[in-house]
Amino acid sequence: MARIYLSPPHMSGEEQLLVQEAFDTNWIAPLGPHVNGFEEEIAARCGVPHAAALSSGTAALHLALLMLDVGPGDEVLCSDLTFAASANAITYVGAKPVFVDCDPATWNLDPALVEEELERAAAAGTLRAAVVSVDLYGQCADYDPILAACERFGVPLIEDAAEALGASYKGRPAGSFGAMAALSFNGNKIITSGGGGMLLAADEDFVTRARFLATQARDPAPHYQHTTIGYNYRLSNVLAAVGRGQLWALDERIRVKRRIHGFYRDALGDLPGFSFLEEAPYGEANFWLTVALIDPAAAGIDREAIRVHLEGCDVESRPVWKPMHMQPVFADCRVVGGSVSEGLFERGLCLPSGTAMSEGDLARIVAEIRRCLP
Repeated sequence: MARIYLSPPHMSGEEQLLVQEAFDTNWIAPLGPHVNGFEEEIAARCGVPHAAALSSGTAALHLALLMLDVGPGDEVLCSDLTFAASANAITYVGAKPVFVDCDPATWNLDPALVEEELERAAAAGTLRAAVVSVDLYGQCADYDPILAACERFGVPLIEDAAEALGASYKGRPAGSFGAMAALSFNGNKIITSGGGGMLLAADEDFVTRARFLATQARDPAPHYQHTTIGYNYRLSNVLAAVGRGQLWALDERIRVKRRIHGFYRDALGDLPGFSFLEEAPYGEANFWLTVALIDPAAAGIDREAIRVHLEGCDVESRPVWKPMHMQPVFADCRVVGGSVSEGLFERGLCLPSGTAMSEGDLARIVAEIRRCLP
C-alpha cells in the first residue's frame, strides 16, 4: 500500500496555469505580477492592509524583529511549544528568547503567564523587547488578554501565524494581530508555494522597510549601492504563482481539514486514554494537523509505541513539537512554567491530516491505531 504522509502538498489544478503564465510572460526571476497579486490577496484574506511576500515564514519573523529594533542584549518572550523557527529568529538579531508555557486548554501561549512575566520584568527594570505568540496547529492564541498585557507594558507583539492561515479569533482572521504577523507556505502547510512566507502589518512603513531589507537593501541608484546590510528574502514570481493557485482553494482545504479532525474524533474518541485538542470557544481553527493525546495509564500504550507501529505500516505520524526549553540549543534560556508543554510533548501525536487523503486512507489509519492497542 502507498505511504500516507503527515501533511503533503495538495495541488488544486490552478497552480499549473498560473505558473505557465509566469513562463509565457518570462517573469521567472524574483518579483513580478504574481508576487504583487499574492501579497494583495493574502492581505485581503487576513484583513490587513500591507503584506510582503518572502522566502519563508522564518524570514518574516526575522524582519519583524528587525522592524521593532530588537537586538543584542534584548530578551523576547516566546511560546515554548512551537517549531524552532519561532525562537531561531530571535537569535538572528542577537536577542535571547524567554520561553513561556502554554495554556492547557488551547496549547497556545498562556496569557496569565505572559502578564506575570511582564510584571516581573517591569519591576526588575528588565522589560522584554517583544512577545512572539504562536497560533499552534491552526488555532489562534487568546489575543484579548495577551494584547492587553502587551499594551499595559508597552511591549510589541509579533504573531507567528505560520500554521493558522484561515483560522480566526472572535471573527478576526489569524495574521491580523500585533504589530506584525508571519505566515508560512512551507510544503507541509495548509497551502504551500513550495517554500515561502509572508510578513503582514497594518503599518505600511514596516512592510516598506522589510521589502527593502529583503531585497539585499539595495539603495535607489543606477549602480549597486548599499548603506545597510540586507537579505535575499524575496519570493520568486513562479512560487508566488503556485501560492496564488493554492490560496484560491483555501476554503475547501479548511473544510476538509475540519472534516478529517471530526473523523478522528468520532473514530477514536471512545478509546480509553484518547483525547484531542479542543477547538477554543473564542474562534475557529483550520485544524492544520489533528493531534491526539494518549494517556498511557488509561490507554495501556504510549504515543511512541503507536507512532512506531504506524511507521511500520507506512503511515507517517509525529510527536507534537518538542518544547523549546527542552532543546539542547536553548538549554541556557529561561522558561516560565514548562510542565504543560512537557506533558503535551510526552503524550501528543500528530495524525496524518493531508487534504488529499481518501476515506480508505482514514479508515486504514484508524484500523492500525486500534490494532496496536492492548
